[in-house]
Amino acid sequence: MGVTSKAAGAVGKQLAPKLTQVAPGLTSSFVREALHRAIVGVGPLPAASKAADAQLKEQKGDVEKAVHEVIENHVRYAAAQGFVTNIGGLVTAALTIPTNITGVALIQCRMIAGIAHLRGYDLDDPRVRNAILTCLVGEDHVNELVKKRKLPAPPMALATAPVHDADLDAVVSAEVAAELVNKVVGKRLAITVGRRVPIAGGFIGLGADAYATWKVGRYADRELLPRARR
Repeated sequence: MGVTSKAAGAVGKQLAPKLTQVAPGLTSSFVREALHRAIVGVGPLPAASKAADAQLKEQKGDVEKAVHEVIENHVRYAAAQGFVTNIGGLVTAALTIPTNITGVALIQCRMIAGIAHLRGYDLDDPRVRNAILTCLVGEDHVNELVKKRKLPAPPMALATAPVHDADLDAVVSAEVAAELVNKVVGKRLAITVGRRVPIAGGFIGLGADAYATWKVGRYADRELLPRARR
C-alpha cells in the first residue's frame, strides 16, 4: 500500500493541473457546493450541526466524547461503500466524478464541520469554511502548502483570522480539488492492484476510505481547538 500511495501521489501531482481531463466535474465550484451540502444536509444525512448536537446530547454534554463519536460515525459511513455511493444530490450533479470519491468528500466535510460546530465555530463564517476545507487536504499537505507559502496558515489560524480574505477562497478550493484528483488516481491504482487478487479490490477501497476519514478527523480534532460559544 505504501508503494501504491506514493505512486498515486506522484501521478496525481502530474495530473492535478489537468483537472478537467481527469474529472471534468471536479472544479473549485464543485468543492464549495460539496461543503455547503455537507453543512446543510444532503440525502439521508441531516445538517452537520444537527447531527453533532445529537451526539452532544447523547454524550450528556461532554464535547470531547461527542467529537470522538462524530469521527467514529463518519469513519463507519466512509467504510459503508453502498451508503457512501448512494447519498444522492451532489453525486448525481457530477456524474463525471467517481461517486465513491464524491461521497467520501461529502462525509469528510460533514465530519469536520460537526467537529468545528462542537468546538464553538460558526459554520456560516467563510473563514471557518476555508478552515474545514483545508483540514480535508490533510496535515502533511497543509504543512507543505504553508511552507511553500501557498497557504498563509493552518486551519486553526484560518478560522480565527481577524478578517476574511476572499482571495483565499479560490486558493483553498483549488487545492482541495487537486487533492481529490489525487484520490481518484489512487483509487484507480488500488483497484488495478486489487483485481489481481480475488475480492481484494473491495476491501482495499473500504479500508482506504475508512482510514483516510479517520486520519482527517483526527487532524481536525487536533487543529480546531475549542472556542467560546457566542
